[in-house]
Parts: sequence; structure tokens; C-alpha cells
Amino acid sequence: MNYHKPYVIAEIGCNHKGDMEIAKELIKVAAIFCKADAVKFQKRNNKELLTEEQYNAPHPNPINSYGDTYGAHREYLEFNVQQHQELMDYCDEMGITYSTSVWDTSSAQEIASLNPEFIKIPSACNNHFEMLEWLCDHYKGEIHCSTGMTTPDEIEQLVQFFERKGRAQDLVLYNCTSGYPVPFEDICLLDITTLRDKYQNRIKQIGFSGHHLGIAADVAAYTLGAPIVERHYTLDRTWKGTDHSASLEPNGLRKLARDLRAVHKALTHKSQDILPIEQVQRDKLKYRK
Repeated sequence: MNYHKPYVIAEIGCNHKGDMEIAKELIKVAAIFCKADAVKFQKRNNKELLTEEQYNAPHPNPINSYGDTYGAHREYLEFNVQQHQELMDYCDEMGITYSTSVWDTSSAQEIASLNPEFIKIPSACNNHFEMLEWLCDHYKGEIHCSTGMTTPDEIEQLVQFFERKGRAQDLVLYNCTSGYPVPFEDICLLDITTLRDKYQNRIKQIGFSGHHLGIAADVAAYTLGAPIVERHYTLDRTWKGTDHSASLEPNGLRKLARDLRAVHKALTHKSQDILPIEQVQRDKLKYRK
């Protein structure tokens, strides 16, 4: 297997708590301290995405809510397109790639207007073909799609859609289990090999989006053939909000990026029978008849 250099995405999502200064701090720490390759936010048009009943219902977990209703909670956490432009400009300043997950066609159109390197489609929306068609027709960057809560037949349908649109060369599929947090037995890392065997010659790349604890599974995902690794990321796992508990703090993200790059260096064959570092030990220690 040809191991590509690992690419680490720090998913900020809504962990900024609706605060632009926290969002920028998350970007700066991810870039300078953690040495991630990209950060990723989320963009929703909540009134387009939610029914009136869903919008006006209470948050299912009130302790994590930033509003009196679920819709008010989501609006509190939402940045507008001008603010996303500000975040993208700050990412450029910090030397890290900006991206966003989009949940509806209006959000896809707004984020595409910023022309980021890639746009992410969450597992919940990988069957939103109206949005996907608009992106395929109007956005020229990479389109990354998670495959949590998605059947093999639905994944095949998704890939065939991109093939028909002539955009499969820009498609990245992520192995993913939709849950927060996901127990280890439900990560199902071997599904990466299934995606790789079936699609590596039909799409651009395979990725891994993890919602588990720790960083061991991410290293395994990389060795199984997923060089793009995305993890939720926060400054403090005890903060109010639904995603913080399944996120890595800066030390964890820094160690993940470090370990993936170390493993990338280690995944080689010996270039000669006895390496120079071994020759010294061989001359000193090897049994002589």
C-alpha cells in the first residue's frame, strides 16, 4: 500500500459557542500548537433545515441549550457568511486550511461563494441530492462526504451520482459511525478496508471521521488506508454543548498529529538488508562463530 502523508482536520464545528473570539483562538491553537492541517466549521440555514415543529421544540438536552427552543439554540451558534469569510481570512493568516460542513442548499451556496479548498457533507446529508447536485455543478473544489448511518447501497448510490456528474475525482469518502461518543466496538475500523477496496480507484481518497475517545483508533485508521483523519476539537471538554465531550483538547490533537506523522515515517520497508544504524550494533554484538 502507498501511504500518503496524513492530513489532520480539527473539527471545530459549533464548539466556538457562538463566539468569534473563541473561534479564532481555536484556529490559532490548532495551527500553531496542534499543527493540524485544516480546521472545519459548520453552516446551517436552520429554518430551511428544520420543520417548524423541530425549530420551536425545546432542546432535547436543556443543559446544553443556548436558547429557549432548539431553533433558538441553533441560531445562537450560527455564524453568517461574512463571519465565515472572516474565519477563512484568519485561517490564511495562521497558515491553516479553512473548511465547513454544509447542511442545506442555501448554506452550500453561501460557503461555495468563499471558494474553500474543500466542503464537507455530514452523514445526515449525504442523501441530499439537490444540494449535492448544486455543488457538483457550481463548486470546483473537493467534496468530502461522511458515511455514518448510511447503508452500503446508499454509499454506492452516492458514488454513482458523483460519477454521473463527472466529479468522482473530487470525492472523498469518510468511514464514520454516527454517535457522540462512539464506543470502541462501534468504530468498525475494518470498514475502511471495504471502502478502500471498493472505491479507491473510483474516487479521490478515503478518510476517517472519529467520534470516539483517545487517539489510538485514528492511528489504526491511517494504517488501514485513511490518510485524512478528522476529529472534533475543543479548548475544554467540560464546556456547555453536545460535542465537547466527544472532542479532543489541544494536547490530544497535538499528540494525534505528532503520532500520525511519526507512523507515516515508520511505514516503510528496509532500504537494505542491514541498515547503517544496525551495522554499528552488528559489528559490536552479532554472534561470531
